[in-house]
Amino acid sequence: MSSNRRDFLRNSILGTGMLATGLASQAASLTNETSAEGRKSSKQHFNMCGYAAPKLDKVRVGFVGIGDRGSGAVERMTFIEGVEITALCDIRQGAVDGAQAILAKAGLPKAKEFVAGDLGFKQLCDSNLVDLVYIATPWEWHVPVAVAAMEGDKHTAVEVSTAKTMDECWQIVEVSERTRKHCVILENCCYDFFELLTLNMVRQGAFGDLIHGEGAYIHDLDYWHFNKPKDEKMSDGAYTKMWRIHENKRKANVYPTHGLGPICQAMNINRGDKMDYLTAMMSADFTLKNRIAEKAKEDPFFQQFVGWDMRGNMDIQLIKTNKGRTIMIQHDVSSPRPYSRIHMLSGTKCFAQKWPLQHIAFGHKAADEAKMKELEEKYTPEIVRRMGEMAKKVGGHGGMDFMMDWRLIDCLRNGLPMDMDVYDAASWSCITPLSEWSIANGSKPIEIPDFTRGAWKTNQPIELTLKGGGTTGVKDLKKGGDKQLGI
Repeated sequence: MSSNRRDFLRNSILGTGMLATGLASQAASLTNETSAEGRKSSKQHFNMCGYAAPKLDKVRVGFVGIGDRGSGAVERMTFIEGVEITALCDIRQGAVDGAQAILAKAGLPKAKEFVAGDLGFKQLCDSNLVDLVYIATPWEWHVPVAVAAMEGDKHTAVEVSTAKTMDECWQIVEVSERTRKHCVILENCCYDFFELLTLNMVRQGAFGDLIHGEGAYIHDLDYWHFNKPKDEKMSDGAYTKMWRIHENKRKANVYPTHGLGPICQAMNINRGDKMDYLTAMMSADFTLKNRIAEKAKEDPFFQQFVGWDMRGNMDIQLIKTNKGRTIMIQHDVSSPRPYSRIHMLSGTKCFAQKWPLQHIAFGHKAADEAKMKELEEKYTPEIVRRMGEMAKKVGGHGGMDFMMDWRLIDCLRNGLPMDMDVYDAASWSCITPLSEWSIANGSKPIEIPDFTRGAWKTNQPIELTLKGGGTTGVKDLKKGGDKQLGI
């Protein structure tokens, strides 16, 4: 083990001199990670925060991974002006055929197909067919595809979570800086309507100083966990090779960014503040192992998962920022309870929370309906005023998916910095390995690396004004693609 790795094991677990007794296997797994301590002390090669890449009049998009998320993205992109869908890649011909059918329905030409096993994406990334690689594969392939895309001189947009390990987090940062290619995390929840409203309220000073935020991914995924693929197209929500069950063997917050992303944007993480350290804990597994046993009795297919040591139901992370703010993140995908991302912001002047009841308060009492309407009229950001209704028509989780995709393309076409850059991708995703280490070590606090290497002190917060952009139209393809809507 290198001295840097020894230093990381010694120093990153705050307040301890050694790993807890009985955690030798966890210590061994840490030796496979490149030292966060050593990389933290390295110099930033190029600051991608605020970086405006050269304008692209047309954005040629190649899709890698065309399951439910990928096929939905293909369809949404057909509505955006200035997009050419030029390449489709998946390990299943049926999935590519389904995407080609979407293009045909939209009156668009067929895209070049790349169906050549697990590594077929390399041919796409090495080609001169695309400017942007849009990645919606299972999680283990996110970083390999993103790195190949950037090394191939392409921008990349990666579904959440972007990276699974600390090495992967540092890898995308270093490759993005070296190639000066964007690596955007596709965190759609940052473009949901209430999140954008409260973010603009923060920007306009309505919250005063932010004190605390809470976010979550609480979603009963029982149907999706046990939904077997019915056909090669995987068009019914099934996970390829049942990969989501495999991921739920990991005792960590394996999906932190839906709740964390909007909170980090509101708190200007990586742009004036940074996350310093976290502590994490996890409940026992009260349901998932039992559900696997039940399903195995009904269907021998699930016998392969019987006896697996599964993650607990609820895991929780508490995060402290450099400026003294606190964040709580929760993750639970196996308890029978209503969906929630919480999205709570608490400031010195204002409080807001989205679930279970959406409300905003400036004291003990929540705003009434008339006051909420007044707040919406005053603080709805320009991107929602411009694109909100069209986004709802196109769809994708109520419109936030389309707003995210449109904003991505508009930034590329106008040479604007990205709302979510590679530092966000790394810092939001690294909660997974760090929570795993904290949980395995009795909830010991663990340092969160500064992927900006000090640039967070001067990086500027994202803007919601569409300054310099907002020029990309939206096509009504059902009427021949000749009518501009929502612009």
